[in-house]
Amino acid sequence: MKDAAPQPVRLSEYTPFPFVVEQVDLRFTLAGAETRVHSKIRFAPNPAAERAGEIFLHGKELELISARIDGAEVSPVITARGLTCPVPSGAFTWEAEVRIDPTTNTSLDGLYTSGGMYCTQCEAEGFRKITFYPDRPDVMAPFRVQIDSDMPVRLSNGNMVEEGVWDDPWPKPAYLFALVAGDLRNFPGEFKTMSGKDVELNIWVRPGDEARAEYAMDALKRSMAWDEEVYGREYDLQIFNIVAVDDFNMGAMENKGLNIFNSKYVLASPETATDTDYDFIEGIIAHEYFHNWTGNRITCRDWFQLCLKEGLTVFRDQQFSSDMRGAAVKRITEVMQLRARQFREDQGPLAHPVRPEEYIEINNFYTATVYEKGAEVIHMLKALVGDEGYAKALDLYFERHDGDAATIEDWLKVFEDATGRDLSQFSRWYSQAGTPRLTVEEHFKDGTLTLDFKQETKPTPGQAQKQPQVIPIAVGLIGPNGNEVAETRVLEMNKSEQSFEFTGLSAMPVASILRNFSAPVVLDRKLDIASRAFLLAHDTDPFNRWEAGRVLGKEVLTQMITEGAAPAPDLLTGLSRVVADDSLEPAYRALMLGLPSEDDLAQTLFDSGHVPDPAAIHAARDALQDAMAAEMEPILASLYEQMETPAPYSPDAEAAGKRSLRGACLGLLSRRDGCARAKALFEAADNMTEELAALAVLIRHGQGEAAVQAFYDKWRHDRLVMDKWFMLQVVQSSPETMAETVKSLTEHADFDWKNPNRFRSVLGGMQANPAGFHRADGAAYRLYADWLLKLDPVNPQTTARMTTAFETWARYDADRQQMMREQLERIAALPGLSENTGEMVGRILG
Repeated sequence: MKDAAPQPVRLSEYTPFPFVVEQVDLRFTLAGAETRVHSKIRFAPNPAAERAGEIFLHGKELELISARIDGAEVSPVITARGLTCPVPSGAFTWEAEVRIDPTTNTSLDGLYTSGGMYCTQCEAEGFRKITFYPDRPDVMAPFRVQIDSDMPVRLSNGNMVEEGVWDDPWPKPAYLFALVAGDLRNFPGEFKTMSGKDVELNIWVRPGDEARAEYAMDALKRSMAWDEEVYGREYDLQIFNIVAVDDFNMGAMENKGLNIFNSKYVLASPETATDTDYDFIEGIIAHEYFHNWTGNRITCRDWFQLCLKEGLTVFRDQQFSSDMRGAAVKRITEVMQLRARQFREDQGPLAHPVRPEEYIEINNFYTATVYEKGAEVIHMLKALVGDEGYAKALDLYFERHDGDAATIEDWLKVFEDATGRDLSQFSRWYSQAGTPRLTVEEHFKDGTLTLDFKQETKPTPGQAQKQPQVIPIAVGLIGPNGNEVAETRVLEMNKSEQSFEFTGLSAMPVASILRNFSAPVVLDRKLDIASRAFLLAHDTDPFNRWEAGRVLGKEVLTQMITEGAAPAPDLLTGLSRVVADDSLEPAYRALMLGLPSEDDLAQTLFDSGHVPDPAAIHAARDALQDAMAAEMEPILASLYEQMETPAPYSPDAEAAGKRSLRGACLGLLSRRDGCARAKALFEAADNMTEELAALAVLIRHGQGEAAVQAFYDKWRHDRLVMDKWFMLQVVQSSPETMAETVKSLTEHADFDWKNPNRFRSVLGGMQANPAGFHRADGAAYRLYADWLLKLDPVNPQTTARMTTAFETWARYDADRQQMMREQLERIAALPGLSENTGEMVGRILG
């Protein structure tokens, strides 16, 4: 008999849980396959819900040993989803004991083991694999936890009452529950809050990793101080613990007082971590800490409100990173990530609103739309109400909703109440999917510049008709002599078509539109190459100056691909001037040397009516980089020497920026010097950033065989460094040989495919090599699908997320479309395919 199709969960069908939970007491006896969990839960009728004569508790893969209500044994009805049991009319105490086996839990949610350590991941619905419970975010309760085990370190949420016993006084949903037990060492710290309370800080790692936790501790302290200074939010427990775990599906988890992290986002040393690693550690430490208020103290009523905690917390960590590492560079990198991930999502079959209306498997909605676009919506909201209005609204939000499971409506209401604005139209950013396309025409007459805007959002799955949205458009004007003649002004567009005027101008300026990327839209603007080059040279807005170079690069590359044109001199000259400008930050100049990605170019060609050829795109980027290297060789050579950073290594923004520019110069110079500089740097580098940059160049130019082996011999015992070794070979391999490289690496003795980091390092690397992934013979498609089929029964979450490699199948030629469809259909036909992967494949196929 075929299983019934999974039924979607719908926002419109939300009802409150019939009971409130007054107290949760849990006792864990950790004993491998015989682990037992005893729960004692005090329930009372929920006055905000209809009265119920029975209770439903979620439960999955649990063996019920005993169940009691008020001390009397009961026999609940158990299904694959949980159990149902009659209950008294008033308050009652539920007790249950279950047996679970963490040692065979390869899905890495619920309670599982990683290298002998017990750990948990309960977001979104992992707690139901620990014990029977109303596993939904609007059910909040204080937890007391006892952990019986011979493990030397036993941790849970809250404050430690005695060894192995933890009390969390703050009501929380089950998804924030955490437990860790193992042979761990702590890197200790302390923090004094703004009210004078002392907080004990610990970062727990495996023996031998203590020294690599120093930067994470520094980032934590800076995050705590920043949240007090900027948002007035003080930490609220006596202790804050972070644990580094090797086997983890996500980046990190904000469990109250006990954050569990993927090891790669905790451990760092100059020899083993790159500048990018340090940047990620700083940002993710901050993100999870900031969740203490925007996610924990105020959580989401249901999973449809996921963007409420994630979008807001991403926005907060972006603010923090801008303050730590420079606003201009951070804004550009944010937008690059948004376009690479979220715009791609919006343009394909996986498009969904920031707040979706329904889902089958909630883990599939931990997406760039929820996180990055969710943050952009708050970025726009802040621009519309101003800094003062934003601060006033956030204070009201914390005051009004502390301890609540809130909704998007609650969030927008505090802004309306604090600022007096009507945000009913703005709310469409939460309910309407797709990326708006903003077109502009410019007219100049009698000293007045008129900008005529139109907005359009194309149909997305389930949403054929789109309504106009509120779009803040930041505009400045640059005069013919390169001076700014009008400072930034935010135009508020709320109609399908709208015009704005700038008066009193002596000559026609060049408009700098969408400054600082003031809205997550695609700007369609007809501008000749000379005007783009003018903005590249003179725009006073750092983001739009970079944007001018990026758009100019896209136009030049498009002409090279579709018309066989030569690289445009205006682009090469403009880039040369910017790169040579010592008044600009090195990190900014490094970004200017970057070209639009192959995936970005494929979408651009598709949007303009061309069928993208991945091989032609790769060749055009290669040719343009050759031209850049030839044009700028003297400048690049000089900068390569100037940007050398003296020992000792520092991960600070200034030093990292210099290494970034030096690495960009190295990549281009290697096209001229036969990789001589790369070979020398690989031998001499005293930090992972430069060692890896040199190795990447050598592999890319087919001169890396000896260096690859030397790197392996040097780092084979460091699991995180070896992830880099695996990925680099895939990303930098030639498109013609990538599939064979991947096959060889998956046969390597160190390829542990059940570890998410290692799996993503190889199979995820294929997505970062588009010309190789889309090789005309389809070999990469078949190999990729083979591994997804193998992983799905073991780890459905990771499998489902990685199906997105196929989401752009419809933009390619008929042969590639057919080959990708065949692989997707092969995955869909797998007997016992998980709901996670089945939902994703079904949405991609349409």
